[in-house]
Amino acid sequence: MDRKQFELGDIVQMKKPHPCGTNAWKIIRMGMDIRIKCTGCDHSVMLPRLEFEKKLKKILQSNATEKATDTNE
Repeated sequence: MDRKQFELGDIVQMKKPHPCGTNAWKIIRMGMDIRIKCTGCDHSVMLPRLEFEKKLKKILQSNATEKATDTNE
């Protein structure tokens, strides 16, 4: 299985939605543990990297594309 590439600042979708109804999370800390923040209610959760990778569904907005558009302006 191909591992998804994610970076600090990416907006990701998890397999299960947050109780507030939003399914978009922003990665705010990376290391052995990953801290993500709900974009709807600003609740943050810290998960071990392996658990995060299992629960990750897809990357909605990459921080790399955001950086590329910023440098073009």
